[in-house]
Amino acid sequence: MIRTFIAVELPDRFLNEIEKIESELNTPGIKLVQPEQVHITMKFLGDINESDIDQITSALSQINCVPFDAKIKGIGVFPKPAYIKVIWLGAQGNFEALHEEIERVLLPFKLGKDHQFSPHATLARVKELREKALLLEKIKKLEDIDLGIMNVGSIILKKSTLRPQGPIYETLKEIKLK
Repeated sequence: MIRTFIAVELPDRFLNEIEKIESELNTPGIKLVQPEQVHITMKFLGDINESDIDQITSALSQINCVPFDAKIKGIGVFPKPAYIKVIWLGAQGNFEALHEEIERVLLPFKLGKDHQFSPHATLARVKELREKALLLEKIKKLEDIDLGIMNVGSIILKKSTLRPQGPIYETLKEIKLK
């Protein structure tokens, strides 16, 4: 079994800006995502059999969604400012339609439907926050950050290997939108 998810990768040209944002956010009690690993998760598949990868890839190639432009803008938190577990970068574009198509083509695999989908790229996870007011102040200062426009032309089936120092993500397949 391998742990997998479907993602939209951010372009390399956003890396410097993500590094700057993360250095601003860096606060005791939060775990930053490595800038080159920041991505938009379209669907978490969980543990799947390695033998199912080709069938899943084939299903994903049936997605009916043309490439689109997306704006990467804004910073926020989940689930709410009073109880922060995740700090995210906003993603605006045709992500909901793409997500619906992913759900549609993966239905036969009985992976479960997402009850809620909110396009975002996770920047940090909050472990134990000692200075919430300071972090909220930093987030407020960055809330209107605008990284710019990117083209979403493909989705990536990724393998995630969890380690104490942080996950390792490997690309299994890239599926072009058409």
